[in-house]
Amino acid sequence: MSNTTGEIFKVTTFGESHGAAVGCAVDGMPAGFAITEADIQAELDRRRPGQSALTTQRKENDGVKIMSGVFEGKTTGAPIMLLINNENAVSKDYENLKNLYRPSHADFTYEQKYGVRDFRGGGRASARVTAALVAAGALAQKYLKEKAGVEFLSHTAAVGNVSVKADVSVLETITRAQIEQSPLRCPYDGGKDMEAEIAAALEDGDSVGCVVRGLIKNLPAGIGEPVFDKLSARLAAAVMGINAAKGFEFGNGFEAARLRGSKNNDPFINSGGKIMTEQNRNGGALGGISTGETIYFNTAFKPAPTISKSQNTTDKQGGAVQFSAAGRHDPCLAARVVPVVDAVCAVAIMDLFLIWRAYARD
Repeated sequence: MSNTTGEIFKVTTFGESHGAAVGCAVDGMPAGFAITEADIQAELDRRRPGQSALTTQRKENDGVKIMSGVFEGKTTGAPIMLLINNENAVSKDYENLKNLYRPSHADFTYEQKYGVRDFRGGGRASARVTAALVAAGALAQKYLKEKAGVEFLSHTAAVGNVSVKADVSVLETITRAQIEQSPLRCPYDGGKDMEAEIAAALEDGDSVGCVVRGLIKNLPAGIGEPVFDKLSARLAAAVMGINAAKGFEFGNGFEAARLRGSKNNDPFINSGGKIMTEQNRNGGALGGISTGETIYFNTAFKPAPTISKSQNTTDKQGGAVQFSAAGRHDPCLAARVVPVVDAVCAVAIMDLFLIWRAYARD
């Protein structure tokens, strides 16, 4: 399995949904940087289950332990191991799944690749493993905020058929406090309608998809590589690696395909002595390199595939079966996937930031 990402800032995750623990090893974190378990816990608390009636009711404290790489509150330059114990796994809920393949889940493909799979909650394919990514991302977010003022402000932009469009001027005003006021982490007026969509799906034993809008402020100009490691490509790879991610558009994305060049082009202007684009249609990057303007993109997440509504599928022998999933599952990923998007973007940008700093101009 490919469980490691990054060139300088390397993150390796481990663990399964119903194993003893999940966690990560982070190598390449600069030495002498102040970090505590509380710094990491703040981000994990945003992702943890059981936050409201709109999320899975699995009770996990997601308490993190720093096992190595930090001494007297500062990083040593050695690998940092972060451990999060699983406390509320109920594996018996999944006994009926060991001989069948859930629709739109990774059961079939994992077994085809490895010849074996952990059917308890999806094992390595479970959203549970994103806790490890959030822990690693917390390190990156704190470093980038303190060293360069970078802020990660992803939020929910759509649930089912309820969506909110926002131009760049609106995105510039969004704060973390506004995002956290909503149980869906939606800073727009449409949040209540989105909640109603989720409640209706939950009552029907079903689930509903969502769109998360990635938003990154204050990233310096010059981050990203011109060919294989474009900023947009690294962010796309990071976000599309999250469980259930199905679509990605950077900047004005697919809207650009409907325009002529004369309408889509974004003139450069002098704004108070700073050269920038007029409307930031390209989402804060040109040629794969950051412009210094706000980064924004949209990511679509499918409805959680494990639902209590009866579904048709086949067993390992190819026989037709019907099943209803037991256990505790998110009716919509929106609220809990937002901090995951922040985390994976921070990990990707931390790597590019350290590469940029290594050969930055005088």
